[in-house]
Amino acid sequence: MSDDPIRLVTIGRILRRRWRLLAILTVVGALVGYGTSMLFPPRYTASASVLLPGQWEERALLTQAEIATSSAVVDRAAAALGWKGVSVGELQDRVSAKASDGNIIKISGTADTPERAQRLCDQLAQQFVTFAARIAGDGANPDTATGPDALRQQVADANRRITDLANAANPGQTVESVQARTELEKLRTTLQEAMKKLDQTDPAANKAGMVVMGPAARPTGEAPPTRMQLVVAGALLFLLLAVIGHLGAARVNRRLRTEPEIAAALDSVLLGTVDVPDERPAPRQKGVRPRAWLRRLMGTDTRWDIPTPRMSGDEAGRRIRYQRVCARLRDQLPAPRRLLVVVLDGDEIARRAAGQLAAEARSGPLLRVVEVSVSRPMVPDRDSESGALVVLSPGSWTAEQLAAVAEACADAGHEVVGVVTAGAVRARTKRPVGHPPDKAAPALAVRGHENGGSV
Repeated sequence: MSDDPIRLVTIGRILRRRWRLLAILTVVGALVGYGTSMLFPPRYTASASVLLPGQWEERALLTQAEIATSSAVVDRAAAALGWKGVSVGELQDRVSAKASDGNIIKISGTADTPERAQRLCDQLAQQFVTFAARIAGDGANPDTATGPDALRQQVADANRRITDLANAANPGQTVESVQARTELEKLRTTLQEAMKKLDQTDPAANKAGMVVMGPAARPTGEAPPTRMQLVVAGALLFLLLAVIGHLGAARVNRRLRTEPEIAAALDSVLLGTVDVPDERPAPRQKGVRPRAWLRRLMGTDTRWDIPTPRMSGDEAGRRIRYQRVCARLRDQLPAPRRLLVVVLDGDEIARRAAGQLAAEARSGPLLRVVEVSVSRPMVPDRDSESGALVVLSPGSWTAEQLAAVAEACADAGHEVVGVVTAGAVRARTKRPVGHPPDKAAPALAVRGHENGGSV
């Protein structure tokens, strides 16, 4: 598993190298969103506001919002509308109410047409006001309803009694008479303030004074999610899942990227690193399979998780790297002998590097290039060769695959004498006239037989 952190440059590399695949998946997501919109009919939402006069606490407003969407109110609205094929439970799922600032309950209703949404919202607001007035008046307990009126009558009688006592007090200016009249006026003021607060907090008066603030406006657009929103959401969802899938695949990638890890997996030594000009591989067969054509169309025939090829020097500098590898081979081998150059099937960069390496090894050792399958590696049996040189590109193979290649070499009687890694680079200058191209394989480069026989 790769522990490299996810950076913006990684996402940019995905978008740059997989833009065809991402574009196709985005279009597919848009089509899925469009198909989803066809399964759900359009909905329209209308809203009406109900004003609650007086002073209300926040909890009381929330209670009124719950009452507005209660089954008692919705049942009455459904009976008044008389819509066929719409149950009360379905209708209750289409309505909502919330308390807003200014003691206003906003009631919303959703239907399949703008006219039905407007009718539903108006009927729901009207039934809510009627139901609240019934609770406050006719539907309440008679004793509870008449209690505030009896209290007001008693307060009025108390005020008249206070006036009589004040008039009956000694009209003189004695201290006792002045104190008595002052205490009576304080009592009168206290009773008046208490009645004023009672009138303001009377729930029956508040509920009975609810007002619908005009009819609901007919909706002009669909309620979300609209068809366009579903199409855009589907496209963005598929694009996001594609990017996350690429990042997840990179995180669980177990391919070896460093030279020491590759050499350890093959139980050999690293002889060097060579450069190969970065070129798009041409079809190696006349007939292109549909799967390969589809991979090329979507841009998945090339790796995206490898860094951008660095700028290379001239061709002479690249040839020096190959010559140094050949020199290390001559120094490591006790005597001139023939070697197999093993390349894994599908590693185009390593195949081109192996061909160039065989072409540069003019003074020995003699190299013969063979390609082996990755799923079932089979190396030709030992004939005139007395060792194997493995050429591969970093970041392409796992430790298990390389261990299988080393085991196949050992079964065929070949010792892995070294490992050469090949990396793609961008060439600065053109190739001199008369020099063979880097990707041209020498005449002695052939594919090994899977049966293990000599070639």
